[in-house]
Amino acid sequence: MTASPADVSIVVPTFNEAGNIRELLARIAAAVPAGTRAEVVFADDSTDHTCEMIEAAAASCPVPVVLHHRPVPEGGLGGAVVEGMARAAAPWIVVIDADLQHPPELIPELIARGETSGAELVVASRYAAGGDRGGLDGGYRKLVSSASTLVTKGLFPRALSGLTDPMSGFFAIRRTAVDRAAAEDEGLQPLGYKILLELAVRCRPRSVAEVPYAFGERHAGESKSTAREGLRFLRHLITLRTADARARAVVFGLIGLSGFVPNLALLWLLTSTADGLHHAPAEIIANQAGLLWNFALIDSFVYRNQRRHHRRSVRLLTFAAVGNVDLVARIPLAALLIAAAGMSVLPATALSMAVVFTARFLVVDRWVYRRLRGRAAAAAVPVAREPVPDPLG
Repeated sequence: MTASPADVSIVVPTFNEAGNIRELLARIAAAVPAGTRAEVVFADDSTDHTCEMIEAAAASCPVPVVLHHRPVPEGGLGGAVVEGMARAAAPWIVVIDADLQHPPELIPELIARGETSGAELVVASRYAAGGDRGGLDGGYRKLVSSASTLVTKGLFPRALSGLTDPMSGFFAIRRTAVDRAAAEDEGLQPLGYKILLELAVRCRPRSVAEVPYAFGERHAGESKSTAREGLRFLRHLITLRTADARARAVVFGLIGLSGFVPNLALLWLLTSTADGLHHAPAEIIANQAGLLWNFALIDSFVYRNQRRHHRRSVRLLTFAAVGNVDLVARIPLAALLIAAAGMSVLPATALSMAVVFTARFLVVDRWVYRRLRGRAAAAAVPVAREPVPDPLG
């Protein structure tokens, strides 16, 4: 253990970064001002010999090192950061990548800016005045970075107010802000490598500051930014945006509207000919197409973090049961609209769908996934301080 509580914990998520470890620790040690008590916490998901390199480099490093190798890399790089935070001892936590594209020499300035401004979150920004993103490889990555920044700021205008670089992976945050997320129902539920977005939205830091920096060239190894990570990022955006019940209802409704297409298309096929089915059995059959479509999207995006404790088949059957129960109301209502109002089958069906939407959303959100949401919160990545037995233990 460290001889005394640290002033700053430097959390480094690693995945196959063996070639960067010695240089990283040397530069961190040189950057830490005299009299500042620091520790470096590695949260490692590597499949190469990165752990061995950390142990070897730590033996001669003047800054205490804690190594946590995760047996299951849940949540990707973001999950590693949050588990590293749980092992951090200091009131200030700095998150920095291991590839040396983030300059360790900036760590003291991040902390100093937080102390002088009173900010709970200080972000090293490539887009603030004086910053530079030159280390991004090629025009494609620069385009993706710019587009991601625009999208996230558009989706979270309040939470990201004052941030020019919400996609940054280099920042300092006060433990008080991180601990606040532990009191929330869902806690921190990172997915992929954009952990700052998760922290800014869920921790709600009371004030934010930025320090410009030049994004450097990778020292060794390969970039972890892939198309798969991009898809995980999009899923994460939807999950964060639907954390609020009102936003969840909007997305639920949009997905429900999209489900009209397979539902009504199949209904038309079943009833459009002279010898077609009566609208009642046709609607029952067509409803299954819409239900399957809606479930696939809602379960995969809106309730991704609440689905882990039951098999997909159980969730599908429960969702389908709720969706089919509303036929008890929809079919008589559609029949009434057809008989009394003289409406044709398709508009009558569409109107009956709209009438029962609110009831269906409340049942799915408050009953089908409510218990799962509670269990997911209990299983969320912990953010409370954990005891650390020994450095490199």
